[in-house]
Amino acid sequence: MPSTLTRRIRGLSLRGRLLVITLALLVAALLGSTGIAVDQLRRGLVAQVDERVRGVAEVTARLPVLPEVVGEDDAPRVRDAVELQWVRDVYIAYLTPEGRVERVVRPAARQPPALPRLDRAEVAERSGEPFTVEGGGGTGDWRVVAVPLTAGHGARSGSVVAAGSLGEVDDAVWHLAGRVLVLDTVVLALLGVAGWFAVRAGLRPLRRIETTAAAIASGDLSRRVPRLAAPRTELDRLSTALNGMLDRIEAGDAARADSERRMRRFIADASHELRTPLAGIKGFTELYRMGGMPERADVDASMGRIEREAARLVDMVEELLLLARLDEHGTAAALPLDFTPMDLRTLAVDALHDLRALDPGRPVELTGLGGGRPGAAPVLGDEARLRRVTSNLVGNAVAHTPPGTPVRIGVGTEGGHAVLEFADEGPGMTGEQAERVFSRFYRADRARARTGEGGAGLGLAIVDSLVRAHDGRVDLRTAPGAGATFRILLPRDTSG
Repeated sequence: MPSTLTRRIRGLSLRGRLLVITLALLVAALLGSTGIAVDQLRRGLVAQVDERVRGVAEVTARLPVLPEVVGEDDAPRVRDAVELQWVRDVYIAYLTPEGRVERVVRPAARQPPALPRLDRAEVAERSGEPFTVEGGGGTGDWRVVAVPLTAGHGARSGSVVAAGSLGEVDDAVWHLAGRVLVLDTVVLALLGVAGWFAVRAGLRPLRRIETTAAAIASGDLSRRVPRLAAPRTELDRLSTALNGMLDRIEAGDAARADSERRMRRFIADASHELRTPLAGIKGFTELYRMGGMPERADVDASMGRIEREAARLVDMVEELLLLARLDEHGTAAALPLDFTPMDLRTLAVDALHDLRALDPGRPVELTGLGGGRPGAAPVLGDEARLRRVTSNLVGNAVAHTPPGTPVRIGVGTEGGHAVLEFADEGPGMTGEQAERVFSRFYRADRARARTGEGGAGLGLAIVDSLVRAHDGRVDLRTAPGAGATFRILLPRDTSG
């Protein structure tokens, strides 16, 4: 379970977290540096005490035997020797070879140090190196140096011990540490105030991003995050990523809205297309039920009209089912196709006859690509599906060009493709219309009258899907007033 401090930190704002983390690092840095500085200072002061105590011990060891009570005639000699080494609170004593205190030459100003047993062997082992002992009654530490007696002491073989109090050193260190901690506290307070304003200024770009995000969340997808920092910085990369995401979201939203708009238009068009033949069928059946067809010829004519309207309904339903299957499979290539060797010239000739049958007064010719004699165009394809492609293109030419407009059907090969093209001299299309003409449910001219040839904007979408199912593509070359040329490019069959 997270601690209370952790929960409180998590409850802070980003600005608060940054400030807390920064101050915590500063506290750690200041405390660490202060501790190191104080420790080094104390080490230096202790080293100075060690040098002075060692000097006192060595001088005392070389002096003649001193009187037992400090303050007699020879006492000034000891005092002068000690003060020469500049140690204020010093303790000096002679020790027997067994380590017992024989005489105190200079007593301590406070409680004397608690000396360990310093016999001759122990003194020799320490070799005059300083060591620390506690003061009597817990009055503070002392630095002690023990050296053997030298000349001037006759047959005596004891030692001299000199000890310097660390009280003044500790007082100086603690005094310095207290002042440094007060200074550190002031510095931290000033840095905290400055850091608050610095973090606030540094996070100002994020607040602008937050404002922009709130505007986008309210529905304004046109808003963008401004460039708030130098290139290749974290904020610049964040702004670029957010703007890229917003571009995709806006594009997706626009595409979805456009798709919904086209779907609504398609439903309206399909409803109209379906309603027209259904209304005709219903009208003829009601007329028959009410006895409005007394003659056999009237009944036969009505049945013929009903049959034609039913055929229109069947065609439209088949187109809708085909598109639904394309959507269900996800890709046109997933459709089941029966590939067999064939030549596109066969489809071109049949398309020529279909055009002449639909519009006998329209000039239609069969040529090669761009003119000349038709050429061979072998492919592996599903003939039934490709006939659906050509029939849709034939119906498109008849529906969207004025009666009598010339149409040329070209067939041949181009590079590694077999090509079948339908070129008309009609009104052509704009660039925007050409980009959307293969979209499902799109109709370039919604106001045109229905001709009975589809009319719901499905024909060219089916053409494009079926050609892609054959690993081919459909190209469109058109311009306003320059007609339109639909070119079907399929992989050329080289097996024969």
